[in-house]
Amino acid sequence: MDIKVYGDDIEKAIKALKRQLQKEGLFKEVRKRSFYEKPSVKKKRKQREARKKRMKAMRFRKLT
Repeated sequence: MDIKVYGDDIEKAIKALKRQLQKEGLFKEVRKRSFYEKPSVKKKRKQREARKKRMKAMRFRKLT
C-alpha cells in the first residue's frame, strides 16, 4: 500500500489511508480478531454473511 503526501497536506493523506484500509476490510478484520469467536458462532456469522451477499446479488440481477 502506498499513500503519497503532497505539499505537507497530512490530513488529506490520513483520510486517503483510512479510505484505503476501509476498502481492504482491515478495520473489520481487526474487530473480528480482537476477541475469540467460538467455531459455532463463526459458522453462523459466515452463513449470515453469505446469505446477505446472495440477497444483494439477486437484487442486482433483478434490476438488470
